[in-house]
Amino acid sequence: MLRGLYAAGSGMIAQQRRQEMLTNNLSNINTPGYKGDQGSMRTFPKMMIQAMGTDHQKFGRSNHVGELATGVYMQERTPNFRQGDMQETGNNTDIALIQGLVPTDEESGQDAMLVYETLNNDGDIRYTRNGNFTIDGQGFLTSSKGHYILGDDGEQINVQNENIRVTREGEIFSADDELLGQIGVSVIADPTQLVKEGDGFLRYEGENDVVTAIGNGDVTYQLQQGFIERSNVDAQQTTTEMMNALRSFEANQKMLQAYDQSMERAVNDIGRIG
Repeated sequence: MLRGLYAAGSGMIAQQRRQEMLTNNLSNINTPGYKGDQGSMRTFPKMMIQAMGTDHQKFGRSNHVGELATGVYMQERTPNFRQGDMQETGNNTDIALIQGLVPTDEESGQDAMLVYETLNNDGDIRYTRNGNFTIDGQGFLTSSKGHYILGDDGEQINVQNENIRVTREGEIFSADDELLGQIGVSVIADPTQLVKEGDGFLRYEGENDVVTAIGNGDVTYQLQQGFIERSNVDAQQTTTEMMNALRSFEANQKMLQAYDQSMERAVNDIGRIG
């Protein structure tokens, strides 16, 4: 009976964590470039039950009773790096990164991901798919959170004002057709090595070098000025999954209550008879 309590309890914990993940996805549905998380449910290792106190081998029978499941858990939480839809904004500083053909990582089986390269407040390089850019007081192109957008040379890009034109390759021209720089686009061969840090920024923890997409014959992409990439979270599907997680949680909760009532009767009634 205690095993049943553990199984129902682990099911409730797993569904609660899944619900928290789905809630976070839904709350970021309007965050440009956001990649929704997806969870993998796994079962704990099964136990083999054996009969004790009897000599089954004497009668030519096995003492194995069978397997016993010990519950489930949410093993991992990984982002879905599928391309989001494009939304037109008309702002010169909004730039959507449209991913075309990219190589596939042989080990992970994941398609590579293209990202903007940014410089956070600590001077560390971070990556993002959020093209909702702005211009700071000194004329530098930054993210909406103030992180500098790096060019193909790894340096900050000074565009002076919003009167700019961005080509599909990421070259930035002033109103006088002066070349101001080129937006850096990097290739992450194994996107599973990217860790979310909040505000749409990603930290790379892989061992392979991050290479540039500019001039890379294995990669095709384009930048679209006046557009942003929307979140790839499907509101209808996420809401449905949240309802399923809630129903599973409630089912495990009822099972837990049933076990609790059975134990209460075993302790009070059987104990009184004895």
